[in-house]
Parts: sequence; C-alpha cells; structure tokens
Amino acid sequence: MLQADADINFSEALLGRKATSVEELIALYGGMIAHGTENDAKGVAAMIPQLQPSQVTAAMRTLEAAGRLRRANERVIEFQKKLPIAELWGRGDKASADMMALDSSRYLYNARVDPRRRTFAAGIYTHVLDRYGVIYDQPIVLNERQGAFAVEGIERYNTTGEDRVRIALLAVDTHGYTNAAMTVAKLTGFDLCPQLRNLSERKLHLPNGMKPPDAIERVTVSGVSIRAITKHWDGLLRLIASIRTGRLSPAIAVQRLGSAAQGDPSQRAADQLGRLLRTLFLCDYFANPAFRRKIHTLLNRGESVHPLQYAIYYGKIAHDRGRRTDEMKAISGSHALLTNIVMAWNTSRMQAVVDRWRKQAQAVDEAWLRRAGPAGFGHINFRGTFSFGVGRYADALVQGSAKANHETPLRLDGRKR
Repeated sequence: MLQADADINFSEALLGRKATSVEELIALYGGMIAHGTENDAKGVAAMIPQLQPSQVTAAMRTLEAAGRLRRANERVIEFQKKLPIAELWGRGDKASADMMALDSSRYLYNARVDPRRRTFAAGIYTHVLDRYGVIYDQPIVLNERQGAFAVEGIERYNTTGEDRVRIALLAVDTHGYTNAAMTVAKLTGFDLCPQLRNLSERKLHLPNGMKPPDAIERVTVSGVSIRAITKHWDGLLRLIASIRTGRLSPAIAVQRLGSAAQGDPSQRAADQLGRLLRTLFLCDYFANPAFRRKIHTLLNRGESVHPLQYAIYYGKIAHDRGRRTDEMKAISGSHALLTNIVMAWNTSRMQAVVDRWRKQAQAVDEAWLRRAGPAGFGHINFRGTFSFGVGRYADALVQGSAKANHETPLRLDGRKR
C-alpha cells in the first residue's frame, strides 16, 4: 500500500492535501481498511497496533466526504492505464458492468434476500475497464434491474474527465439491460451490449410494414412504430439535454422510462427505439464471431475481478454499518479503492518483470501477456497484524521533511508478525 501510494499519491486525493504526520497517514489507511473490508474501527485498531479506535473512526468520517474516494480511484486508474503492459489488455474505450452481493444485516435500507443463497445482502454495482480497474462503483438495492446504474456509471465516467478516453461500449448481463437503457446509452454516446439469456427465444424487431427475408422470417416480429419515435424525438433529446446539464441523473432518467411509465409518449419512443437497437446488436452478435468474443472477453474480465473483491470483503456488513447513504457510499468506494490498489500494484510488478526480461534479451510473448490479468491475490495477505515503514516513503507522502516523522519504523508488507 505504501509503495502504491508513493507512486500514485491517492492519500493526497483522499485528504485534499498531503498528510501532515505519519500518524495521520496511517489512520487514513486504517479508515480505508475499516470501510473497505468487513472490519470495524476496533478490529482495524487491533490489526494496526499504532492506532486507536478513535483515530480510525475519525478517518472513516473523513472518507465519507463527497468526491474524495472517487478522485482517489481515478488516480489509481490513471496510473495503471499508463503502464505499457496495460495497453495489451485493451484500448481503454470498453468496459463491463456487474453487481456483487455483500452479505448484510436485514435492517440495511438496500438489503434484500439474495435468491441464490437465501440470505440478506446489499448490492455493489461496479464498472470494470477493459484494462482492468474499477472505474465506477455505486451501492444499489439488491434484485433491482441494473440497466439504469449501468448507464449512469459510464455517463459519469465519460463526462468527468476532458482528456480521458471515452467508453464507447459497455458489456452487461441480462440484468443490466432494458430497452430504455439501450436508448439512453446510445443517445449519450456509447453502446450497451447485453449478453442475453434465452437467446433462442429472442426475436428481431422490425418496423411496421417491413417484410423480412424468408431465411429469418421465423425469428422476426413486426411492430416497431417509427412514427412514435419520430413524433416524440424532441422529447428524448430534451431528456438527454437534462442529463448533460446535470439537471437529471442518468439512472433516474432510465428508471422514469421503465414499464411503470407506460402511456407516456417519451417512454413509448424510448421503448420502440430500444427494440431496434437491440435488434441491431443481436445481428452483430450472431453474425460477427469477433464481436461476440469481444463481449465475452469483457464480461469474463469483469467476473475475474469478483474473487479479488470477495477476498477483500469476505465477511458481512455489520448491523450498525451502512445505514447512512454517505457511509454506504464510503463502503463501496473504499472497497473499490482497495481493489484498484491491488490490481495497480500487480500491474506495476508485472511491468517490472517484463522490463527486466527485455533488458536481458529474453523473448516475451505478448499473446501470453494479453491473457495474464492483474486480479490475482494469492500472494497477498489481507488479514493479520500490519506495520507501516513510512520513513522510506515519507518524502512522497508526508508534508514537509520526512526526517521529522520517521522515528517509528512502520511498514505494511502483507505478512503476519
């Protein structure tokens, strides 16, 4: 963590400045661990003997300030994207999105019964870049349709950085898809590409009066009203303008166009256009093997991050945690930050090995590197007694001279004492 922080300075983004002392820096790390894992302030203080529970609690409240965890995550992502090996994994213009369920108390406001495990859980919805890295996270209510949150994450990511590569394609599963979500996604500048279940039952929707070729007539259905789309096109554009000007959240916009809004002209236009967009997607999905493999690769890449996420947060959200919206966002953001730190550190170590091999004139198979992701965690111990050797990194992490603050030799090496 210390080495990653020295390279990235995510602690500066969290505090809004450099830490003024070693104690403040370590307390900040403790707050991250308390929010991003199943531990509470008392448990983290037991893991880090230099801290008191009150220091960890104060740091946890600091992390609940709006925007801090988001800025820190963006710094980690930008650091990882600049490493040459990351270019082999993707161009940074594609992503996948999926939800992970964290076991929780039944009294949490966004907890619902997980249909698979029959236990109460809260949802954390994350967007994973094709170069790995969680680019957006948000707590959601379990078992809700996720299309609205899928669109919101990409729209927020695309509009917050002027010089970053925009996401042009987002792969999701069936839960991340609705006709309205496909419409809003397309009008905001990216393609929503769902891997749909029951593909054998999916029909291609055609405009009224269009006769399909005989070869595909059995899998087509007419009924899309072009008139409904053109007549209420201005209403859809006003909706997108409201999103772009910040007057309306993308998630709320998609939810307002859901089935509960039947009878609304804009809802009908969005639904009809979404049917056509889904038909175009299915044509590409069935007829273009390279495109189909791309979607599967993105989804598998996102799934490969889940074991790491569960290794970091393998327990249960306590009954007294996550009851406030700010605290639930801090849990989600800290968990994403710890996940990103592990993947960024793994990427930097992989890059160091590749550079050493090339310096020694060893052959490096790039095809192999493309399949070697940074989501492994078998070499990292997430539990135990930790100590931090800040003195080695104090010049980069602590405001002022490090010489005045390194009297206590501290390190975090991920090993138990």
